[in-house]
Amino acid sequence: MTSRRREPPDDPGGNEARRQRRSRSRRPGSIQEYQTAQGKRWRFQIYVLKDPEYPEQGMRRLTRSGFKDTAEANDALQDALKQRAQNEKFSGKVPALGVYAEEWAEGLKLADSTVKGYKKIIRNHIKPQLGTIRLDKLTATRIARHYRDLEKHGRADKLGKGQPLSANSVHKIHVVLGAILDAAIEDGHLTVNPTKKRRTVKAPTSSEVRAQKPEIVTWTGEQLHTFLTWNRDELNDELFPLWRLIAYTGMRRSEALALRWNDINTKTMRISIRRAVNTEDWAETKTTKTGNARVIDIDAETLKVLAAHKVARAELAFELAKADAYVFGDDDGKLRSPDAMTSRWARRLDWATAKYDTLTRVTIKGLRHTHATLLLELGEHPKVVQERLGHSTITTTMNIYSHVTPTMQKAAADRFAQYLDRA
Repeated sequence: MTSRRREPPDDPGGNEARRQRRSRSRRPGSIQEYQTAQGKRWRFQIYVLKDPEYPEQGMRRLTRSGFKDTAEANDALQDALKQRAQNEKFSGKVPALGVYAEEWAEGLKLADSTVKGYKKIIRNHIKPQLGTIRLDKLTATRIARHYRDLEKHGRADKLGKGQPLSANSVHKIHVVLGAILDAAIEDGHLTVNPTKKRRTVKAPTSSEVRAQKPEIVTWTGEQLHTFLTWNRDELNDELFPLWRLIAYTGMRRSEALALRWNDINTKTMRISIRRAVNTEDWAETKTTKTGNARVIDIDAETLKVLAAHKVARAELAFELAKADAYVFGDDDGKLRSPDAMTSRWARRLDWATAKYDTLTRVTIKGLRHTHATLLLELGEHPKVVQERLGHSTITTTMNIYSHVTPTMQKAAADRFAQYLDRA
């Protein structure tokens, strides 16, 4: 009996070949060790498209060798995998800025509020005007013209649509666009970042941004005392401890709302600020704005206010005064919305300013600014103010509170003269 060779089944559509290509493309790659005259070396292998513009041509094996250790080989492998993903996504073509910008934003690993802000900039100020331009066709001249257009009529919000965009806003757009194009260089789509051609692009400078920055509104010590006394004694406000804490420590609204009872050390009279409410999802917390925890000193009277607040919380429910409970949580012990607290502050300010002509309107952040301003006016070292507020650098502190500098200089001049008069 004659044996018959089994023929492969018909596959007119090339389904099996495509399946093999997909299987190979999904492989993360491999690293192998091999021996040379110089000693051990490592290489990696992955499968990539033969021609990204014509995926139907199939895959080929890409090998790179000569690496001195597995870490070096793995770094090169990850770069190759990233490039492969880009080629497969954009079919080997250089993508348009709008498509690439959205892909870039989706890959960011930053605070939710930061990513949301970047996406808003892309949606309102990059994609509509520059989105269809291919990355390698975007020039410094076109970017410069875009910035000038934004400065003339770039606002996209409903109330101010078509009005000039501030230098600060244009600067933020410049930063985001520059980051996107830096990523495009790493992905092999560009060799030069056109936003960095400063003579042509001419993005707003730091001095221009500072010149347009709105003036910070703060209270004097007398105004702060007037409000807090009224809020405590006349309004009998349950949120008085919150307003007092922010005013007497300078902590951020989101940091105060995320404070737990075990963050307050009554013996050392210090508060550890370890977290903040996530303003994009206020049912969760995140790290502080700088990503670093800090410890600040607190005065004895504010500690007494917090102690009385703890007693009041315990009377509602014992669980609300436990060590890990939120100091300013709601009646169920859950985090409160920062926006809701801002609304409550605004209502109290309406009542207070109607009663006292001496009070001007300030935001909750204005309480933080008031704390810093009063400390600087009292001659406190800016480094201490920086540490209390949690700024990343002392430069940030001095740039924000530059309005206090004349007062500081006058006090310094007076102290210097008094010292020499006594000599």
